[in-house]
Amino acid sequence: MEQNNSVTEFILLGLTQDPKMQKLAFVIFFIFYVGTVLGNLLIIVTIKSSQTLGSPMYFFLFYLSLGDTCFSTSTAPRLIVDALCAKKIISYNECMTQIFALHLFGAMEIFVLVLMAVDRSVAICKPLHYPIIMSRQICITLIVLAWIGSFIHSIAQIILALRLPFCGSNLVDHYCCDMQPLLKLACMDIYVTNLLVVSNSGAICTSSFVILMISYIVILHSLRNHSAEGRKKALSTCTTHIIVVVLFFGPCIFIYVRPPTTFSIDKMVTVFYTIGTPFLNPLIYTLRNAEVKNEMRKLWHIKITSESKK
Repeated sequence: MEQNNSVTEFILLGLTQDPKMQKLAFVIFFIFYVGTVLGNLLIIVTIKSSQTLGSPMYFFLFYLSLGDTCFSTSTAPRLIVDALCAKKIISYNECMTQIFALHLFGAMEIFVLVLMAVDRSVAICKPLHYPIIMSRQICITLIVLAWIGSFIHSIAQIILALRLPFCGSNLVDHYCCDMQPLLKLACMDIYVTNLLVVSNSGAICTSSFVILMISYIVILHSLRNHSAEGRKKALSTCTTHIIVVVLFFGPCIFIYVRPPTTFSIDKMVTVFYTIGTPFLNPLIYTLRNAEVKNEMRKLWHIKITSESKK
């Protein structure tokens, strides 16, 4: 049966309709986005230019920072620009592109967090075999598989989105395009489609979170056999990772693992994991990691010294 799709553009309702609050949102999210880009780029440059940050943990941190930057960029610039616009119009093609980018980089971040947990598990539970198990070649292979998995996930989401017929209202009660707000506008029975969304996005979020929690429980259990100094260092690293995992997966599971219902808090929850978490990650990883902070100081010292010589 031919599907009727008369909608060529959508109107985003944004976070608020209050002009004063929109201006405040512009300032706040502009600061958050600039901080996200600068903070993650600083980590990327530091890891790439460092001679000592060559371990698998920092290899994966590099891709987490890259993913954070792209993930935030998939939604934040439009949110910032739309805060100054009276009518927030997004074309159908732009909307589909945003869904693809949001899920591509979101899934990539999830898979990288899982790889970082696996890396810590091997480092703590199998220290003697760690260099062999987590060799550079294996790490590269894992990252490639993460990109492939993310691409497959986002392709599945965009196929579901493209099959939705829109023939009525084009008002999206959100600040970005995603499956849940678009399902409300579809001129069809969305039960099966929502089930597929939950079994895709929801299953990835939930299963990854369970794997992460199990891996950290195994790590904490194995720390009993380590020295006091070793336990302290391992706990510091794992605590950092657990904070990031909870901040990201809590909102993600709340949004995707549920029936096709919407709550007033949905938009703020989405803001937190698409803009807030990428902003916090550089702060969490740098403030709690002495090695990264030392390498950043060296990097800036070299830059300042070279500039002064000129």
